[in-house]
Amino acid sequence: MTTERLPPLNAVRAFEAAARLGTYVAAAQALHVTQPAIGRHVKILEDWLGVRLLDRSSRGVSLTRDGAYYYQSVSQSLRLLADAGMHISRRKPERWLRILCVPAFASRWLTPRIDELRTLRPELKIAIEPNATFTSVDARHADLGISYGFPGEFAGVQALLIRPEVFAVCSPLYRQGLAQDLSVEALAQCRLIHVDNGSWWSSWFTANGVRVRVKADASHVSNDIVLKLAEEGQGIALATEVLVSRQLAEGTLVRCTRHSTPLESYQVLSPTPMLSDDAIWFIDWLKTSLGMR
Repeated sequence: MTTERLPPLNAVRAFEAAARLGTYVAAAQALHVTQPAIGRHVKILEDWLGVRLLDRSSRGVSLTRDGAYYYQSVSQSLRLLADAGMHISRRKPERWLRILCVPAFASRWLTPRIDELRTLRPELKIAIEPNATFTSVDARHADLGISYGFPGEFAGVQALLIRPEVFAVCSPLYRQGLAQDLSVEALAQCRLIHVDNGSWWSSWFTANGVRVRVKADASHVSNDIVLKLAEEGQGIALATEVLVSRQLAEGTLVRCTRHSTPLESYQVLSPTPMLSDDAIWFIDWLKTSLGMR
C-alpha cells in the first residue's frame, strides 16, 4: 500500500474522536484543539472519501451508514497503532474505569472510598461522573453505571447490589421541635423535603401502612441536595444507611421515627454484556463493600 492511498491522519483522529464522544466540543477537548478545527478536519476527510460520515444537529453528531462502517475500521486501526506503540516502547497503557453514578451515592459512599480502590488496584484509574437522571449507559461516555430504582426502569442491568431500608432523618435541632414519639401519621404533616413530585414519600408512607398522597412544593432532583438541606435544618428527608451512616454516627443527622422500609435497589448498568476484567472486579468489590458477601 502506498501512502497516497492513506487519508489525512489528523482528520481521521478528529473524526474518530467526534464519533466516539458524540460532539465536536468533547472531541476538541480530548484532542486539545479548537472546536472549529475538529469540524474542518472532518470536512477534509469527508471530501477525501467523497461521502458524508457524520450528521450534525444541535444535540451533537451521529454516524451515517457510511460513517458507522468507516468508524468501526478506523477505531480498530487506531487501537492497533496505539497497542503497537505501547508494545515496542514497553509502556503499559493507562486503564480507566468510567463510572456514571447517582449523585448521592457518588459523593456520600463511593468517592470517600477512592483511596481504598487505588490501594487495591493501583494500576486502574477511576473516573466518576454524577448524574441524577440516566436510565442507560452509553459506551462512548462510561463503562458502568450505578443507579437507584426498580430494575424495570433501566436498560443493561448487570447486577442488583442492595435494597436498603429507607427512613426519615432531620437535623438534631429540627428534631427538638417535633413530638418525642412521632408517629408516621404525624410525620406526614411535617415539612418534608422532596427529590421528586412527592411520589417517593407517598410510597414510603404506603409501605408503612399510612395512605396519604404527598405533593411536593419544591423538587431537588438529587438525594445529595435533599440530605444537605436536612442537615441544615430545612425539614425532613428520606435516607438510607448507605447514604447517611457517617452523618448518623457524627450526629449531624438523626432519625425522626423508628419506622423504615425497603423501596428501590442500587444496581449496576453496563452498555454491553461483555464486561472487562476491571469492571467485573469493581462489581465484586461493590458487593463485598456493601455487605452482600
